[in-house]
Amino acid sequence: MNQNSASLVNEAAAIEFIGVDKRFAARGKSAEVLAVRSINFRIARGEVVSIIGPSGCGKSTLLNMGAGLSRPSAGRVLVGGEPVTGPNKHVAFMLQKDLLMPWRTIAENIEFGLELRGVAAAERHAVSQRLLQQCHLQGFDKHYPNQLSGGMRQRAAMARTLAVDPLVLLMDEPFSALDAQTKMILQQDLAKTVASAGKTVVFITHDLSEAAALSDRILVMSERPGTFIQEIVVDMPDRDNPMQRRKHPRLVELVSQLMGLLKLDAQADVH
Repeated sequence: MNQNSASLVNEAAAIEFIGVDKRFAARGKSAEVLAVRSINFRIARGEVVSIIGPSGCGKSTLLNMGAGLSRPSAGRVLVGGEPVTGPNKHVAFMLQKDLLMPWRTIAENIEFGLELRGVAAAERHAVSQRLLQQCHLQGFDKHYPNQLSGGMRQRAAMARTLAVDPLVLLMDEPFSALDAQTKMILQQDLAKTVASAGKTVVFITHDLSEAAALSDRILVMSERPGTFIQEIVVDMPDRDNPMQRRKHPRLVELVSQLMGLLKLDAQADVH
């Protein structure tokens, strides 16, 4: 946890899960499937926390509950100290797919959430222009999504996510479809943006180096039914500079530790 996060730990958590279970009806079966169990964690305001774990362990299920798109079968989810009972204006979601609307310009896509909230056109325009600059998309406001590269589309998706000024950003493998170089550049942009704005981020990734480079803490999940088996504090400086962190000798040690927890080293030996 960085100093900023530590100083805020006694305030209401930005997001908190208390005793959460989630069950789903199994197709063609009378019994339900337990997806996640006994989930307890709190994330302070301004903290960046990554969640890693095997495929199918319930990582995305946690984000869906955090966003109010799905209700827990047991337990509670709180955002800013308030129970989440449905889609929440204090939470924004960014996915692997940019989901930009092809019939709207980039500026119009960025402004969409503000438009839904009834924000005046002049204010929407001011926000989109600021974020176009911040996300290195200046000059592309009148372009359409099909005129942009994959990396630029993800920049636009990030700008749209930030436009509504959320308390919590939920990010589900947002850079996984990008090439390695573009991915590192966007990681750098994200880190600087959330640090300067003091945003709280819950970040899902399968990329262990990405988790270590971006986070204050890393929560490791078990196989389904997913539960947390370990919390790793990322004891490196420069959270706002992932490229610098990638050069730190501690990063290799953290990735090795995470591989061991996920038993990836044993799987590699088998294959």
